[in-house]
Amino acid sequence: MVTSEASVCPIELALNLINKKWVIQLLRDMFFGKSRFNEFKEGKPNLSNKVLSHCLKDMEENQLIKRHELNDTIEYKLTERGQALNKVLYELAMFTLTTDIANDYYSDEKVTELKSVFKNILLKEDS
Repeated sequence: MVTSEASVCPIELALNLINKKWVIQLLRDMFFGKSRFNEFKEGKPNLSNKVLSHCLKDMEENQLIKRHELNDTIEYKLTERGQALNKVLYELAMFTLTTDIANDYYSDEKVTELKSVFKNILLKEDS
């Protein structure tokens, strides 16, 4: 079936890059400075090595990350395309922290702290 240009939604195209399980969490981890395989596994007991490897490879194929080999160490870094998603993650965080969704999880003080953390990291990424 041929799809006309007018029927392709840009939001759908973007979501196709990030809607697979673990991608958002891995992007968030990179947003916060993680870059190594074992770092990505921290706090994710249900994430197997096989699934993580596949996910990182898929993210690399979608040009969201680039794999760097340094001696015996492999690091993954966001590409410019991947870094552009930092703003999306920031807005998702702000949505949660500025609506009543946050009320069930965070104190007012924690909301203020988290807003600052996300803002500082985003501004660092833009400089």
